Amino acid sequence: MIIILFRILLIIAILFIIYTVYKFIVNPRRRLDHAHQKHEFYFHDTPENTKQNFFITYKGLMFEGEKYLGTTEEAFEVVTINIFTHYPEKLQGLERNDLYFLEEQVLIRYPYARIEWKYPINRLNIRPINDDQ
Repeated sequence: MIIILFRILLIIAILFIIYTVYKFIVNPRRRLDHAHQKHEFYFHDTPENTKQNFFITYKGLMFEGEKYLGTTEEAFEVVTINIFTHYPEKLQGLERNDLYFLEEQVLIRYPYARIEWKYPINRLNIRPINDDQ
């Protein structure tokens, strides 16, 4: 009887370990950190939660975006996004085309949004993507 109980507890422990490893592997924050270390592009966001900021990693830089809900002609949507970085000293080598790429990726997910870059990125002369100039 004790052996059967021990085997059941052992099976439960193995299943728990497998579940924990699976949750660790598919954790989006871990995937963001991995992409950040590899200098790859990754967009971490929870679109249904407008109060939660999103994170973008690109070329080893980490950007954070604050979403603000507003109204469009037909619905409530994210209408303003402020993007900033916590480590502006690492921006060296970032080009204007990189910022256009990041804006394009944000606008794919939030088409009604107006993107505002925070200091020091806003010092770079960036024309909005939506302009037809």
